This record gives sequence, C-alpha cells and structure tokens, in this order.
Amino acid sequence: MKQLGFGLMIMVLASACSSSSDSSSGDSDAGDSSGSAVGDLLGSFSIQLVAPRSETDGSVTPGYTAILGKVYDGIQPETVIWDAARSESGCVLATPRVPFCSPGCGASAACVADNTCQTYPAAQSVGTVHVTGVAASTGSSFDLTAVANTYQPAASTTLVYPGFGEGDAIKMTASGSSFASAFSLAAQGVAALAIAGADGLALAVGQPLQLSWAVPGAGTSSQVHVALDISHHGGSRGKITCDVADAGSLAITAAMVDQLLALGAAGYPSIVITRSTTGHAAVATGHVDLVVASQVEAPIAVPGVQSCTTDDQCTPPATCQDDLTCK
Repeated sequence: MKQLGFGLMIMVLASACSSSSDSSSGDSDAGDSSGSAVGDLLGSFSIQLVAPRSETDGSVTPGYTAILGKVYDGIQPETVIWDAARSESGCVLATPRVPFCSPGCGASAACVADNTCQTYPAAQSVGTVHVTGVAASTGSSFDLTAVANTYQPAASTTLVYPGFGEGDAIKMTASGSSFASAFSLAAQGVAALAIAGADGLALAVGQPLQLSWAVPGAGTSSQVHVALDISHHGGSRGKITCDVADAGSLAITAAMVDQLLALGAAGYPSIVITRSTTGHAAVATGHVDLVVASQVEAPIAVPGVQSCTTDDQCTPPATCQDDLTCK
C-alpha cells in the first residue's frame, strides 16, 4: 500500500534561515508582527491550533493544540532554491531548483548553491522554558521539556483544544544558558481559522481561487499565510505562497492558477492556510520568534486528477501510481 505521506505540518520556524537587519529593540509587544527582529532568525517556538480535518475515507481527524520549539547557533541551510516566476497581490508562484555541489558536502553540511556548502547548525539549550496563557490539563502555566534541545510539553501535560482565544496574552520565558541569556517572548492569541467552503475548494483553468474567512476582532494584528502545492507527492514542481493582511478574503489570480496547473499535479493536492501573530526576542547573534497560529489544511480539487493510495480506488485499467494518482 502506498503511503499518503503529506500530513498537516506544525508551523515551526526553528529551522528557518531568513534574516533581518532591523536595528530596533529585541523584544516585541504582544501581537507585534512587524518589527523588533534583530539579526538572523535562529529559531522559533510555535503554539498552534490545528483544525479538525475531514479525511478521504469520511472520517474526521480531531483538532488539537501543538507546541514545539527549537533554537540553533546558526541559520538552517536551504537545499532547494525557489525561483519566483510570478508575483501578484501578495502571492508568489515559485519553481524549485536544486543546486549541485562537486565534490559533495558530506554529512555535516548541505549544498545551498552550486558548489557552495553550508554547515548545519547545532540545536542549543536556552534553559528552562515556561509558558503562560495556554490551556492545558495542568493549568495555563507550565514548563516545556527539552529532548535533544527540542522543546515540547511534557508527557504529563495535555493541551486543551482550543488552547487559547482571540486576544489572549501568551508568553514564554527562557531562563537562559551558556548559549543565550534569559529572554521572554509575547504574542496575542488568534481566533480559530475557518475557511468558507473548505471542503469544496477547486482549481479551474481561467478562474481565480477565491478564499474567504471571518475577519479578526479589533486590536488583533494577525497575518495570513497561504501555501498551495498541488504536486508535493510527485516531487514539487511549483507552489504558490501568499502573505497578506488578515482581511477576510484573498483571490489568487486566474493567471497564477493557470501557471501552477500547467506545471502539473499529483495525488491529494491540498492548501494550507495559517493565521498568526508573531513576537520576537534578541538571542545571541540573532533573534528567536514566538508564532501563535491557527492552521487549516483542506483538500483542493484539480482538473483531471483522481487521487488514490491503492489500485482498487482506480477505475480499471488505471492503476495507482507512485505520485498517488490513477493513470
């Protein structure tokens, strides 16, 4: 039986390799997602509501709250270069390009550009990390456990769903270590995101993709991120990402949809939409983020694509291919 393989990803930026040259102060106020990020992004802590999801077999995967965090002593290498092919209205269509290094980079580094290797950073301890403002079986105040310097709730701590409400004050404090002095992070809770018609989203040639959701309450400075990749099971040929204000709607243009469809699709195409607020703190030579988010992943219909995991899901003589489509 072929494996589906594309789960709902927890939005953790601990391995991100973006940077900032903003020269303002390190800590941010709750809900401030616009500044106070100094130097390289060395990691992040994510507190996220993952919405219930309808599965292809008719079952529903329950929603849950997730916390995960990791801090590194450098930027994580990016082994795929995404070249922008089109940009419109806060959205970018990009195609992947894998750099080549000769000789190879070995186990301790990654090829990030042609004949350019970058060493993998090491995960670091930031001491004891304490969380307040997130509902759990042990109350709304608890410590995270570090396993190989990956921070998560202890096995004895069960997070409530939803673990926070819109506008809630959420804070993390780290006691510090030999790598980083003590720091704190703060961000606002966001309302659980619900996409109108999420079970019936479809792409069509010559038509824009319209997305809509309820606008946040006054005083919540959240953003919305969209990731549309319809070929991930066959090796991504392209993707559309959007970063826009949380204004209640977004239209991905027909021209951009057509260009993505022309690149090809694989089985079980989906779209991931995330509402978030972000706080920042200065750490060592860079900064760490706290991302508080609500995420929805929804299936999206693509013309000519019949998804499958086994041959009996296909109409003979078609069989289920490695990219999880019937052909």
